[in-house]
Amino acid sequence: MSGRTRPTPDWARIDAMTDDEIDTSDIPPLTEEFFKRATVRLPRHTVTVTIQGDPDVLAWFKAQGEDYE
Repeated sequence: MSGRTRPTPDWARIDAMTDDEIDTSDIPPLTEEFFKRATVRLPRHTVTVTIQGDPDVLAWFKAQGEDYE
């Protein structure tokens, strides 16, 4: 692993924002053509994988939150 951590978003600040405070200027408009070309994609089935690893690696994943699995 690189040792770098991902920044954690300030969810309280984000939750407190109003719609008018969100900058959407870089989002292109969704046109009728977009929806004509859009397709529905269903998620792929998952498979169970068992691996062996160092306890410190498992501890790191667990520290990321309850969805570490």
